[in-house]
Amino acid sequence: MKPTPFYQHRRVLVIGLAKSGAAAARLLAELGAEVVANDKKPLAENTEAKQLEELGIRVVCGGHPLELLDEPFDLVVKNPGIPYTNPLVEKALEKGLPVVTEVELAYHISEAPFIGITGSNGKTTTTTLIYEMLKADGQGALLAGNIGLVACEVAKEAKPDQWLVTELSSFQLAGIGEFRPAIAVLLNIFDAHLDYHGTKAAYVAAKANIFRNQTERDYAVVNADDPIVMDAASSVRAQKVLFSTTKPLGEGVYVQDGAVYWNGEPVISTADIVLPGQHNLENILAAIAAAKLAGAGNEAIRRVLTTFAGVKHRLQYVDEVNGRRFYNDSKATNILATQKALSAFAGEPVILLAGGLDRGNEFDALLPYLQRVKAVVLFGQTAAKIGRVAREAGIETVEYVDNVEKAVPVAFRLSEPGDVILLSPACASWDQYKTFEERGDIFIHAVHKLK
Repeated sequence: MKPTPFYQHRRVLVIGLAKSGAAAARLLAELGAEVVANDKKPLAENTEAKQLEELGIRVVCGGHPLELLDEPFDLVVKNPGIPYTNPLVEKALEKGLPVVTEVELAYHISEAPFIGITGSNGKTTTTTLIYEMLKADGQGALLAGNIGLVACEVAKEAKPDQWLVTELSSFQLAGIGEFRPAIAVLLNIFDAHLDYHGTKAAYVAAKANIFRNQTERDYAVVNADDPIVMDAASSVRAQKVLFSTTKPLGEGVYVQDGAVYWNGEPVISTADIVLPGQHNLENILAAIAAAKLAGAGNEAIRRVLTTFAGVKHRLQYVDEVNGRRFYNDSKATNILATQKALSAFAGEPVILLAGGLDRGNEFDALLPYLQRVKAVVLFGQTAAKIGRVAREAGIETVEYVDNVEKAVPVAFRLSEPGDVILLSPACASWDQYKTFEERGDIFIHAVHKLK
């Protein structure tokens, strides 16, 4: 861990615990800061808060009292999930206090350079691909960030000869100060998390923060097929490296004549790539760009792409039962992700399992992608909304169930050999499940019960 005297004797308020907030509080105390940890969950139910108390850290639980900021603080570290409309966060900003997320702490203590990956969709797959490519090349690589590994915890162990491959959400990037990745990847930008950011402009600005502190010595990997991404990266100071699935670029990563090229050099035939879906080809090109910039060779890249079949909960192949193939895409928490999942099976009959948290939006954007869907099984708060769109798409079989577990046997009953049964909810899970991982694990278990 890099010596960081900046935090010594500083008074820091950590708002929101869970994994990242609790990790930030522990790290700050270790760095010599005077920490107050605040969480809305009552202390009696709050394992993280109790553990912090045992370390001698002061905790305030059961809400976010505004009078906390009557005390003098130098810095606020906010759990990424807490919006900027939270009254305590608003008051901190009004007082002129810096409000950051724990990825900023990770940057300050890491001896390893960062590869940062963000985008509306594909972050986890791309992050994992980069990590696997660097590992296959014999390079030191560590996974961190929104992928489920708290960045500041991983950064404590990072060495100068390693890469910290970090998935970054817009929530995290909205709260950075000096964070600067040596290689920054922006995959795509679509309407997402507008309930959190308020406007699309604010959402785009948060994503573009990944480039904000880069210099001419750094690299910005940019999707040349996405005009919003290109605009967000228009004024970057880093060396811009483009990728495209639609046009030869000469430089960067692109597809031509059935092969993927890096700066005019063929890397791999697209026929040899095992990860399905056109959207995954975008992720693959971005991963190749980052891995090549980090020094990986073609042999290591090919080894990964001929064996890597996907990450858990993202178009994950689960099993085949009596000729039906089951795929777990529980990480599809928005409409775009489900569009891409359906596109991956455009030539096959699909039974779609969908539904979840109602954020107030409609699902008409799914209409063009439902042409090969023979039946839908719906659950959660948005079941009726998605059901309406399914009927408009001409799908005659629309069934409603209580949850994912009950959806699986219903989908199996409606299916025939050769069908794909796809969980791709197009919604967050929080109406029924704590996380999309929990939702996906329940789906997997239900599939295995069919055998």
